[in-house]
Amino acid sequence: MALAPQQNAAGSGETGDGAAHVDAPELRLFVVGLFFIFGGITSLNDVIIPKLKALFTLNYTQAMLVQFCFFTAYLVIGIPGARLVKKIGYMRGAVAGLLTMMVGCLLFIPASQNAVYALFLFALFVLASGVVIVQVVANPLISLLGKPETAHSRLTFAQAFNSLGMTIFPVVGSALILGSLATVTADQLSGAELEAYRTAESRAIVHGYLGIAAALAVVAAAVWMFRNRLKGERHEASAGLAGLDLLKRPHFGFGALCIFLYVGAEVSIGSLVVSYLMQGHVMALPEQSAGKLIGLYWGGAMIGRFVGSAVVRFISPGKLLACAAAGAIALILISISTTGVVSGYSLLAIGLMNAIMFPTIFSLASERLGSRAADGSGIINVAIFGGAVVPLATGALADVTGSVGLAPLLPAACYAIIAAFGIYARRPVAV
Repeated sequence: MALAPQQNAAGSGETGDGAAHVDAPELRLFVVGLFFIFGGITSLNDVIIPKLKALFTLNYTQAMLVQFCFFTAYLVIGIPGARLVKKIGYMRGAVAGLLTMMVGCLLFIPASQNAVYALFLFALFVLASGVVIVQVVANPLISLLGKPETAHSRLTFAQAFNSLGMTIFPVVGSALILGSLATVTADQLSGAELEAYRTAESRAIVHGYLGIAAALAVVAAAVWMFRNRLKGERHEASAGLAGLDLLKRPHFGFGALCIFLYVGAEVSIGSLVVSYLMQGHVMALPEQSAGKLIGLYWGGAMIGRFVGSAVVRFISPGKLLACAAAGAIALILISISTTGVVSGYSLLAIGLMNAIMFPTIFSLASERLGSRAADGSGIINVAIFGGAVVPLATGALADVTGSVGLAPLLPAACYAIIAAFGIYARRPVAV
């Protein structure tokens, strides 16, 4: 844990590792709002995937390029995003990220007008690039806006609003985007009629993201008003690929690996839910009914984060992380070894176990980074690329075994490594 801050002339605290802490409730409100926004935007991928799949008559591999392009932004933009934030500061960095997200939303207009799948993928990549920059800002900033000894709790609480966005946005997005699907399908058309159909049907996507673009512009303007609020903000300069040297620190390197595995496991389980619940020996649900239950998975994460933000004040974060990961493994084993509602709801309950994992892994890995916090956040955002890699491997496991029923074993292996990190990181980093 960081040392208790001592007040400086600017009214902010500075820890023994050089990280400034500011008591600014209004900034915490803005940062929590950022978590809500980028969580909701990320979850909209699950809504537009079936829409684009139908419009462009894609197979599942082609449709999953939506997730791949989105999460690839974390790999490409993570380190440059950290360098940008270090150069212009946290608040201006947040504005840059929000404006980039707005541009990504606006790119859906030419994508729709030209009815080209590759343009939709490019728009998603730009949108995700803005999300990455905002995350580079939000994760360390929420830790700095308050007492260092409650940083784990604040980050977990903020992540709960991330899950709230992931729970609400798909519901609204489904009504706006999926509700417009016509009775005719793209595979029944060709030539000019097909292009006209794709242009008309993709307008629903455009309308949804234009609304998001307008909201992002308002939030960016509000954040800009507070651009000079953080006094004495300091970032350590670094050469080359900023932050890669931090991977040599065992605590941070292990934590970055666990972020890769956690995001991969979380996205994998979420991607399996519908197919898993449709199995005859599980719940034998129709596709639409199974899809509605996805909200229980993300809703469980939301509830768990609100609860976890309080629990982590009294229990060692490392021990709590290890217990949550062990719980996820237990639920997976119960799910694949049982049938009916027990099997189905055991898988959905993993969302509750996921609740505290990302914020706890992040804060444990980032202990005592001090003025290297932006570098560390950039590397951890690169590690979110696991959301593109692990799901593909999980799908391959399902293909090899011939059943989606055993596919959760790969996420279980990821959770096992995360549990080991929790045990390893249960003690604070040495000075």
